Amino acid sequence: MPRWPVVWITGASSGIGRELALRLAREGSFVAVSARSADKLAELAAANPLIRAFPLDVADGPATEATVAAIETHLGPIDLALLNAGVWDPMGARDFTAARAEASMRVNYLGLANGVEALAKRFIARRAGHLALVSSVAGYRGMPQAAAYAPSKAAAISLAEVLKPDLDRSGVALSVINPGFVDTPMTAVNAFPMPFMVPVATAVDRILAGLERRKFEIAFPWPLVAMMKVMRVLPYPLYFWVARTFLTPKRRQ
Repeated sequence: MPRWPVVWITGASSGIGRELALRLAREGSFVAVSARSADKLAELAAANPLIRAFPLDVADGPATEATVAAIETHLGPIDLALLNAGVWDPMGARDFTAARAEASMRVNYLGLANGVEALAKRFIARRAGHLALVSSVAGYRGMPQAAAYAPSKAAAISLAEVLKPDLDRSGVALSVINPGFVDTPMTAVNAFPMPFMVPVATAVDRILAGLERRKFEIAFPWPLVAMMKVMRVLPYPLYFWVARTFLTPKRRQ
């Protein structure tokens, strides 16, 4: 028997989501995959008969509810939901716009919230299920050039912290996944150094190992996680000096 008979993965058209879908299907799970790109989902579903495509914009709450209902009608109750949809839009003070901040928040946070709304009531009623929210180590502290991304990921971590005690009492597992830099199309656009980058297959290994142990936080790679957690507790004057000196890209003269 697979570890999770029925799995739902959002943001499954590329990167971590796609690799998770392929890995879990090879292990025998029915895997429902969602993303906005129907063509990429169809290609993914063609790779394994246990993968089924359910195109979705996670920022659409009613569509998310309908998608969860459709998955459970066709495949059965969802055992594990990996809410993985996310966007990365580098932005600092000089090019800051509220519209770009809202676009990131709609996918990276509201997309999670829509998934939680659709799933939590079902998991609580069954007193079973595992909900995994994909955030990022960027959510630990406000980082230069992450004015759209970091706040949305910080909100995702906070949401997981808020939900955990209630879900524990209901027999529902909750995990928050905080990757560092992973070699995916999302990070391929970055022109800055990305320390301790891991291959996507390694990221999936770490995620599945943590989920099997029902860990609350699954964070990797450990050297970057340790650095970010230290920066999380630095006093503001010291942190802002580190950010200005080492983290902020130098402007061209």
